[in-house]
Amino acid sequence: MDLNPNHTESRTVPNSKPAMQKGADSKCNSLALTAVALQDHISRSLQIQNLSLSAPLKKGHRNRLHSCKSVDKSVINQLVDTGLKNRKLLKKRCNGREEKESVLDPSPPSMTLAQKMGLVEAPAMPLTADDWVKVKERSVQQGESSQPCVICKEEFGLQQQVLLSCSHVFHRVCLQAFERFSGKKTCPICRKELYETRVIHDGALLYKTKCATRIQACWRAYIVRKWYSHLRKTVPPKDTKLRRNFFEQKLQEMNDSFLKSCDTNIEEFLSEIDNSVASSKGVLHQFEKECGSEISEETWEEIQLKAVLRETSDCPICITPLCHIISILHPTTSSDNDTHLSLRQTVLLSCSHVFHHNCLKAFEDFCVDKRHICPLCRSLYQKRIL
Repeated sequence: MDLNPNHTESRTVPNSKPAMQKGADSKCNSLALTAVALQDHISRSLQIQNLSLSAPLKKGHRNRLHSCKSVDKSVINQLVDTGLKNRKLLKKRCNGREEKESVLDPSPPSMTLAQKMGLVEAPAMPLTADDWVKVKERSVQQGESSQPCVICKEEFGLQQQVLLSCSHVFHRVCLQAFERFSGKKTCPICRKELYETRVIHDGALLYKTKCATRIQACWRAYIVRKWYSHLRKTVPPKDTKLRRNFFEQKLQEMNDSFLKSCDTNIEEFLSEIDNSVASSKGVLHQFEKECGSEISEETWEEIQLKAVLRETSDCPICITPLCHIISILHPTTSSDNDTHLSLRQTVLLSCSHVFHHNCLKAFEDFCVDKRHICPLCRSLYQKRIL
């Protein structure tokens, strides 16, 4: 057995050098692998990928959109859009998939090498149905669906909306535009990355409820106004002025309804008036002809006798005594009275009325009508001075 220490050192020293080289090589390999894994993870995180709402157009579809084909105008028929097809499509959508909530990205993204090596935290597992219920309850408590969309600042209405795993709600179109613009899958409010999205219809339900409430409010207001107007028309108020106006309006309504019920043919009415006026003119013309003929002496004597029998002693115009009638009725009067009364002439009309000549002349001058009528009986006359 060789106990020389130098011999032992000569054995051990040459064997230690390869072991040190192997450890350094393994350490360098691990650092290089780590650097490559981190670089791959950073490059994949910076790229636009795994956008749940992005839907790029295919080349063929894009070419179809931008291509223009010549169309024969003689073959084209005019179509009228009645809107029935759109209603049928809306019913199908309401009864079909659009009313169901669905997760847009159910599968988690693939893990990078850095995540597999434990250098970077691995992505969370996809949310279960119970987790989505909790997220939705949290968004309802925060009132996300009742408030307008944060991106476009408009109400959700009937447009499609999405719920994120961070309990924030947006329009699907707005979130899709935000993802394309930012190039990352981060929440616009809380900046949470790699969120999950779910299509919900809470905003549409709230909007429908609000519209139904407005319609009901308008209908109830119309019913109340109609009831109140009927009440105002049927029940008279207690105030005296208002009560008077109420009955005046009622009377006016009755008069208007009466006039509407009557036959108001003005042309026929005016034609009847013209016919009656024409017939009356004919009768008057005949009467004027008869009156215009000269009266005989016998007729004048009969008229004078009738005037005497009437025993009219005063002139109806000036209310003073008539000389001729007094002399006939009272022949025993004094001579002074006869001389005084004889100064005023008396006129006998064909209608047996007696007047002073001056009084009747003044009356005739005062009248506008050329045809003179009796002041008492309003008939045409012939006169004779007594």
